[in-house]
Amino acid sequence: MDIFAHHRRELSKKQAPLSERMRPRTLDEVVGQEHIIGEGRLLRRAILADRLASLIFYGPPGTGKTTLARVIANTSKMAFEQLSAVTAGVADIRRVVAAAEERLGMSGQATILFIDEIHRFNKSQQDALLPHVEAGTIVLIGATTENPYFEVNSPLLSRSRIFRLQPLSEDHLRTILLMAVQDKERGLGDFQIALDEDALAHFVHVAAGDARSALNALELAALTTEPDTTGVRHITAQVAAESMQQRVLAYDKDGDQHYDTVSAFIKSMRGSDPDAAIYWLARMIRAGEDPNFIARRIIICAAEDVGNADPHALLVAIAAAQAATMVGWPEARIPLAQAVTYIACAPKGNAVNHAIDTALADVDSEQLAGVPKHLRDASYRGAAKLGHGQGYKYPHSFPGHFVEQQYLPDNLVGRQYYRPSSSGYEKIHRDRLKHWQGERGDAKDE
Repeated sequence: MDIFAHHRRELSKKQAPLSERMRPRTLDEVVGQEHIIGEGRLLRRAILADRLASLIFYGPPGTGKTTLARVIANTSKMAFEQLSAVTAGVADIRRVVAAAEERLGMSGQATILFIDEIHRFNKSQQDALLPHVEAGTIVLIGATTENPYFEVNSPLLSRSRIFRLQPLSEDHLRTILLMAVQDKERGLGDFQIALDEDALAHFVHVAAGDARSALNALELAALTTEPDTTGVRHITAQVAAESMQQRVLAYDKDGDQHYDTVSAFIKSMRGSDPDAAIYWLARMIRAGEDPNFIARRIIICAAEDVGNADPHALLVAIAAAQAATMVGWPEARIPLAQAVTYIACAPKGNAVNHAIDTALADVDSEQLAGVPKHLRDASYRGAAKLGHGQGYKYPHSFPGHFVEQQYLPDNLVGRQYYRPSSSGYEKIHRDRLKHWQGERGDAKDE
């Protein structure tokens, strides 16, 4: 490296964002993720012993995936190469592999290849890694915010250990921010910052477990705050709010956050907790979810989890969906919230869901017997001569508009699919069916 390249590198370090400058260099400097790098944990032992196999770090932004890769680079005796799947291609992989093979052949030194955003590699790019990982030419470390079981090829997954990183706690973020304020070498220690407690609380709360977001907001606040007559930069809650106005939700519409949030939303409505259901609805709204998608989930819940226990739930859900389509955001939040709270508070029953699923299972597995003759259509030419409709009893011609007769195929007589519960309106169905069953019994006795 010539003197100019060295100068550019040192200058780049000084001008890098605070989140980059404060990146931990050793395991002891890492804050959080104790479940994977705490004392005695497998990953910590592997890093300290320099006995790493291929692995994938998976977790939300700002939780330390790249940091752990850099710590490994600083700790290991292996060579370290880094690629970003956003800009790299197969040619870059081949270049790194060629260098790794040469290094291994000449000095016996193994190579770690760190690939950031590995989920952005397509199948062919991931396949290009496989033989070299399998042969041990490279030790792969991948980082991804997406579920690797969906985004990474199965052969690579089978040769890698997956470590899931969690969002940092508020205590972790407080520690990181205070370290940055005090650190004179890499942080903001030379700025003489007075950080109000409520300003610190705002950074921590809005960052939502993302250290990068919190540090960059703190740096913006420090750089844009004029020092007072004593040289102190006073960061108040107002300054903090201006520097970090809105939380960035970790919510990828094709990833875990999407499916986990929707799952919590549905389960909260099903579990009759309107407060939780409204909260998850708000999370989806703030993340920019499609109102039509939300409305569809509400409709499904109304039919599947409320059903005939309160038939109005489905009507409310459909009306809310139509209203949301007509008015759009932000007004759509109101009819959707109305439907969500109605369904959460409605009596629950899944008898309808059970009935159709059980009937479908019988259609798939049982012999498909013919329609009983008395139920067949007798209106077309020749049907009456074949006996179609003969013996059919018209219910409206009998007291209570009910008469006992066979409606199921012969091989399914006596099968009961719809079993209404005692919840809500289904209790009326249950009592009515019991009454009719009694009349059926009386008819058989006669």
